[in-house]
Amino acid sequence: MGTARRQREAAEAARRHRTQRLVWAATACVALIVVAATAAIVARSQTAPAPPPARTTSAADRNAPAALKRAAAAIGFHTTTEPGVGVLENEPASAARPPTNPDLLKPGTLAPGFTLKTPQGQTVSLSDFRGKPVLLELFATWCPHCQAEAPHLSRLAKELQPKGVAFVSINADSENAASVYAFHRYFGLPYPALLDQGTPTGSFTQPGASGPVTSEYHLQSYPTFYVISPTGRITFASDGEQPDALLRQQLLQART
Repeated sequence: MGTARRQREAAEAARRHRTQRLVWAATACVALIVVAATAAIVARSQTAPAPPPARTTSAADRNAPAALKRAAAAIGFHTTTEPGVGVLENEPASAARPPTNPDLLKPGTLAPGFTLKTPQGQTVSLSDFRGKPVLLELFATWCPHCQAEAPHLSRLAKELQPKGVAFVSINADSENAASVYAFHRYFGLPYPALLDQGTPTGSFTQPGASGPVTSEYHLQSYPTFYVISPTGRITFASDGEQPDALLRQQLLQART
């Protein structure tokens, strides 16, 4: 009887040991699953693309022809960058760099007049802004410096247009309407972007030639900026990215 009891006790101990090992193994598996799931969630949060920035829908966008919207979508516009791009805009006015183009129109020069069309077909003339200081930008859609400037110019325009300041951009690369519209719509710009067609025609993916108005403003690099007084004379000229503070300063000074 003693031997049988010892055998039963040994068997029971073995069963308890097996049960304990199974519990430990199950607990370890659950822990590993939790760790793996947590790591996967973290990895997805780190690698998932950021949501696209919110775009404003201007009246010009709402009234654009459907064919233009389709053509703009087919352009595949996207932003590009280079080292150091998009930094100077946030610096004080004193950080501005001298222009690289010695042939820019000089302050005091009468600004060349123009009458050009938006991609949507609306006609805009420099004379439309007589009585207001004007920030004129010459740009190309594929230019990373112009892309960096766009959201800054949009904010400046929203700040200063209620104070009687006008903004206008001229595409300086003879780009087609779809490319210019795609750029304008992407950044939700609250001022007109105009076509200045030369030969050959350019696009977001293919540089073109300077148009006739662009040539009158002596463009050599993108972007190029002019501030034009309420009486139509140049008060400021420079090229490359500019501090927001400098453009604001120049525009407010030009009101007087």
